[in-house]
Amino acid sequence: MRKRDIERQLHDTAERAGERARYYADSASGSAQDLFERGRQRIQQRLDKRHTYGRQLTQAAEDFADEANYHYRRLRRQVNRHPGATVAIVAGTIGAFLLLRRAFRSDDDE
Repeated sequence: MRKRDIERQLHDTAERAGERARYYADSASGSAQDLFERGRQRIQQRLDKRHTYGRQLTQAAEDFADEANYHYRRLRRQVNRHPGATVAIVAGTIGAFLLLRRAFRSDDDE
């Protein structure tokens, strides 16, 4: 009987150790899965932010191009309709630029 009691005790101890090992392995596996999932979500969030930022930049560039195209077409229409006024505006702009340049040069020379 004594031999059977020892064998039963060893068998029960081995069984409990196996159950404990499975419990710890499942717990470690769950923790690793949680860490993996959190890392995947963080990476996904960063990529989504970058994608959103890229989309915003693309839309801003398209808006800028549309605005530039609108002003170019408007200016061409004005030049075609009022060539004299356009020449006067360009001459006034060049004259103002030359006057400002002369004013700032005379301040530097003194």
